[in-house]
Amino acid sequence: MIADKKERNGEDMSRKIYPLLIVVLALFSVFTVVSAADAAESDNKILNSDCIKCHQQEVSDVEANGAQHLTAVTCLDCHLEHPPGGSNTIPLCPQCHAPDTKAHYKVENCVSCHYPHYPLQIDIADGGTAINPVCLTCHNQQGEEMKSYPSLHSELACAECHPKHATYQDCLACHEPHSSAMAYQDCLRCHKPHMPTLVKYNDDIPSDFCGSCHENELGMLAANQTKHHDLLCVYCHKSQHKMVPECATCHGEPHSPSMHKKFPECLACHVDAHALSK
Repeated sequence: MIADKKERNGEDMSRKIYPLLIVVLALFSVFTVVSAADAAESDNKILNSDCIKCHQQEVSDVEANGAQHLTAVTCLDCHLEHPPGGSNTIPLCPQCHAPDTKAHYKVENCVSCHYPHYPLQIDIADGGTAINPVCLTCHNQQGEEMKSYPSLHSELACAECHPKHATYQDCLACHEPHSSAMAYQDCLRCHKPHMPTLVKYNDDIPSDFCGSCHENELGMLAANQTKHHDLLCVYCHKSQHKMVPECATCHGEPHSPSMHKKFPECLACHVDAHALSK
């Protein structure tokens, strides 16, 4: 009897424990699955530090020459998706460079000039004159200068002088110097490359620079026995090429009023200001 009673009590206990164990195991399974899912989601999240694992060249390019693509944004700021989380891996430039903020951003086919991982190293050598309007969307001042003072430079492709972005040819690569002593920086003392026909200068330009074009005048001035002999060309021809001074600016009216009335033009007697003699 006693044995039968113990056996029945054991069976009753088992009936109570088994359902409890099942509930516990079920809950454990749920928690395990949720934890595994959370871990998987965490493991699948891509970090900027992950990019170099597959994209060594691209990361190296950005680090070397990325400009603001290195300092202002990260890989994941541009590449918003990555398989298997999404297939839209290549961003469109207007995502950051909105066309309504700058004229240059309205130009289509950005990648024809810009490689996004080194965006400012632009090779425009093969663009011909068709590239000029694109250049002028950023360099509008230079465009206005060339329009206002047309020259042979105005007919060239920008790449003739700027084979790569932010580079330029030395003037002497195309032009003979006015004087054998001239270097590139001397050219810029009188000429601006985008309006070369507007020749302006300071009052310290050597007369030899002028003499290469005005050889006769320089020769006469060298043989001159008056104070003109000691003056630089730019002393009289101030500030701008082809500026011809009035003699009275320096000399006033050195003769009698009757003489000036009879000969109102100084050069009627003195013939040439470069060849005056005592």
